[in-house]
Amino acid sequence: MKLAFVGKGGSGKTTLTSLFVRHLAFDSPSAPLLAVDADINQHLAGALGADDETAAALPTLGANLPLIKEYLRGDNPRIASADEMIKTTPAGRGSNLVTTEQPNPVYDACVREVGGVRLAVTGPFTDNDLGVACYHSKVGAVELLLNHMVDERGEYSVVDMTAGADSFASGLFTRFDMTFLVCEPTVRSVGVYRQYLNYAKEFDVRIAVVGNKITDEEDLDFLREHVGEHLLTTIGRSKHVRAAERGDVRPIETLEPENLAALRTMREAVDAVGKDWATFQRQAVEFHLRNATTWGNDRAGRDLAEQVDPDFVPAPVALPVG
Repeated sequence: MKLAFVGKGGSGKTTLTSLFVRHLAFDSPSAPLLAVDADINQHLAGALGADDETAAALPTLGANLPLIKEYLRGDNPRIASADEMIKTTPAGRGSNLVTTEQPNPVYDACVREVGGVRLAVTGPFTDNDLGVACYHSKVGAVELLLNHMVDERGEYSVVDMTAGADSFASGLFTRFDMTFLVCEPTVRSVGVYRQYLNYAKEFDVRIAVVGNKITDEEDLDFLREHVGEHLLTTIGRSKHVRAAERGDVRPIETLEPENLAALRTMREAVDAVGKDWATFQRQAVEFHLRNATTWGNDRAGRDLAEQVDPDFVPAPVALPVG
């Protein structure tokens, strides 16, 4: 299942992403699991326990975009060259599909284990990018990868997204089976929730709100009033989290029982979701055509609508190794 964590900057979405993937890794060590840091502030490795030197040395998806395109392109006859692929290029017959865990050249180059979790990072926004690029060019590697990912229940690809409504700068927000929106009991955080809900409503995006930093009944009542039925569960103030913020990342099983229960509730919600591959591909094609018309065709010098395989619907299959 493909999962996203979104929310206002400072709401705690990276912290909750790290708690959730560490819980999955501990509770079901045999379940395929991949974490992806797609936030402009690359903090997920640190939240998983990496020191600054280790985090800075991680290979990045952004730096390996040519490799990613070349591998995913495979023998797809509709794509003349990897250079013509853009972030929204959908899979088709002949494309190389990936699973959550099965080895492939992209994972060999870009995925490393951090704190017991397989992690890929988009890479930070560098000085060389200033004034000439936007961060969505890096996140495009994640969108392209997810467009070619066929996964099943019991598998988890978990993405820490950019803050606020920046997730809507591309079709990436439609790639997920479940989107956890981390919401503090504040007017500003609820405002981001409403903005996200408004943007997502046309695309059948499944949203579950996780209340964070809840201290008392007043906080809970506030979220119930403003979020209503979307409120799935809540995370209270945590000494475990405070220790991690000081650099002391403790075993996930020492998290407060009530907060562990919240993580279990989140997983149960994910496991109850079904897959709709036809809708997944239809939305990929829709956003690809939008991007092709807006800027992709001009860049490629040809009509990128030709990359669309009209009869193709991805689905989990036994994929070859490598």
